Amino acid sequence: MAHQDYVSRPRTKNNKKNPYKKKPAPIKESMGLKFKLIGLLTIALIAVSGYFLWSLKDIQPTIEPVIAQPKTEKNNSVQGTKLPQMPEEKWTYVDQLKSKEVEVGKYEVKNGGPYQMQCGSFRTEARAATQKATIAFAGIESQVRQVNGSNGIWYKVILGPYPRKRSAEKDKHKLRSNNVNRCQILSWR
Repeated sequence: MAHQDYVSRPRTKNNKKNPYKKKPAPIKESMGLKFKLIGLLTIALIAVSGYFLWSLKDIQPTIEPVIAQPKTEKNNSVQGTKLPQMPEEKWTYVDQLKSKEVEVGKYEVKNGGPYQMQCGSFRTEARAATQKATIAFAGIESQVRQVNGSNGIWYKVILGPYPRKRSAEKDKHKLRSNNVNRCQILSWR
């Protein structure tokens, strides 16, 4: 079947059926009575307010003279120049605080000992070496230990010893950002 050339085909003559052609909005010939009334009221309001402001310019303000009053004892207390006597303090805790001593309890910070972090326990040494290499790419040194358990031989990937738990947590977050998850912080045995 041959392709048809749609460009060479003439345009349709019936524009009423074309959904893409916009129809022009009808133009209203006359303004409604409502719009004329609103315009007239607006002009009247502007004229009235202008006349009101123009009439205010001729009014002079009235100024009343201020009469000076003689100074007496009552006037001074009303105006606030004489302050009342300070009341006597009825609380005694201020004096007690000056002579009070605070007892400080003695406490010791117990060091939990060195810590280690275990990042995997595997049956084969090859998988433990792979985990050790992944940790090395994160920039942390680890070691693989062979442990005889009740189920047989296990290869554990151990990091540490850490003197404080905070430094172990720091390395744990660094490993987590490098997609090495499920590391546990344990005490060094």
